Amino acid sequence: MGRKKQQRFADNAARRNVIEPGKALFESIRGEWSTFFDNDNPIVIELGCGRGEYTVGLAEKDSGKNYIGIDIKGSRIWVGSTYAIENKLDNVAFLRTMIQHLEKFFAEQEVSEVWITFPDPRPKDRDEKRRLTFPRFMEMYRNILKPDGWVKFKTDNTELFDYTLSLIEEQKIKVKNLVYTHDLYHSDLLAEHHGVQTKYEKLFSEKGERIKYMRFQFE
Repeated sequence: MGRKKQQRFADNAARRNVIEPGKALFESIRGEWSTFFDNDNPIVIELGCGRGEYTVGLAEKDSGKNYIGIDIKGSRIWVGSTYAIENKLDNVAFLRTMIQHLEKFFAEQEVSEVWITFPDPRPKDRDEKRRLTFPRFMEMYRNILKPDGWVKFKTDNTELFDYTLSLIEEQKIKVKNLVYTHDLYHSDLLAEHHGVQTKYEKLFSEKGERIKYMRFQFE
């Protein structure tokens, strides 16, 4: 392991806004996020947050919500954590875990919004169950979301987006209030983008890729 990465891991271990294995809160945070943030503001999570650009970007836009970026890569989380500390964003935290373990860290109806931003499309058929919009993942989101909670999904990948739409149309995922576009930047939904872009979103957009977006609630 490189010296830079070792230092980042050491920083994360000392930071309150990073919850990871080895810390007491890692085992006890489920159902206690309001206590952690010391308020009852809505909780918004970003799955596969990477360096946390979207997590901290949304947090800057809306101090009335608490934002949690989730990723397994501690070195990436360090970037978002550092930005939050330097900019005094007390409504930001990062959770280091795999997405399939979400229900170990969030109680039923504890979350108000789930953002899925540019996930790995897992294009091979054998990897379908690992896609973050696969029904078993959606069932996890349903369990931790409040009854009026939202799932918001952004991707550049047409195949993954259409795959997700097909699951909804076939009622393998039962939703309501579905709104979507295959070209976010040329749609009436642009305001929901909040002007925040991830690193990959910028790269895809510059290459001429159309950004797809949907939001929905579970029935």
